Amino acid sequence: MTGGAGAPVIGLIAGYGRFPLLYADSLRAQGYRVFCAAIREESDPDIRAHVDELTWLRLGQLGKLIEAFRKAGVEEAVMAGKVHKTRIYKLRPDLRAVKLMARAPDFKDDTLLGAVASELDRAGIRLVSSIEHAGELLPGPGVLTRRDPDKTEQGDIAFGWELAKSIAGQDIGQSVVIKKRSVMAVEAIEGTDEAIRRGGSLGGGGVTVVKVAKPGQDVRFDVPTVGVDTVEVMAEAGATCLALEAGMTLVLDQAEMVAAADAAGISIVLEDPLAHVGGGEGSRIPS
Repeated sequence: MTGGAGAPVIGLIAGYGRFPLLYADSLRAQGYRVFCAAIREESDPDIRAHVDELTWLRLGQLGKLIEAFRKAGVEEAVMAGKVHKTRIYKLRPDLRAVKLMARAPDFKDDTLLGAVASELDRAGIRLVSSIEHAGELLPGPGVLTRRDPDKTEQGDIAFGWELAKSIAGQDIGQSVVIKKRSVMAVEAIEGTDEAIRRGGSLGGGGVTVVKVAKPGQDVRFDVPTVGVDTVEVMAEAGATCLALEAGMTLVLDQAEMVAAADAAGISIVLEDPLAHVGGGEGSRIPS
């Protein structure tokens, strides 16, 4: 089912990856009309086939975004898909974005995205949770693959969890790469895939990747996301285990992702965050 002329309209700000396409499909299946503002430097051109109306804009064209949403009657909007952080330093912002960035105390993700949300709100457009209509993409605790994490990997998950939460809370990154309770790599501005490649190279393979949400994660943006591409990078890097935060990680194309992981001998586990409260060893550490 797709939304007809009288259906409620949602504005979709589409970044990189498969998530914007899957999210648009989900919205339309629920009866919404989707007006998409796609970022030229990031969005998949195929987004056109997944939305009702489309406009393209450059990263930094905040004024154009707001004008397009107003003209389309958008009162509620979502962000889906990532923006490569290095692009922030190559922006050609319009006047509205220049003023917003001048007021920002720093260029952290939460600072800039929160400022964009406030600017949209002042224009009468409410930015809502990017996972509100994507519950099927948020699996609960458990092992997704045929293989459970082994004892060494379980220990690395427990060791890496607190570290990953710490860097996420400082808006540095969401992922760490661990081998035998030693840190091989910490994600920063380069993103998860490059951190995995670096950690796998330094560790000589056999590494565990731990990816978490920020403490107090604002679910309107930057929700942890993995998919087939993640597994392909892990296989290339010789990584053997992926630990994710249950209920707070978007898992795209889950069947294909699990099949690729099984073929590569990679274990994928969704960890219950409550099992790690207080620095415990987690619910899956063997006795």
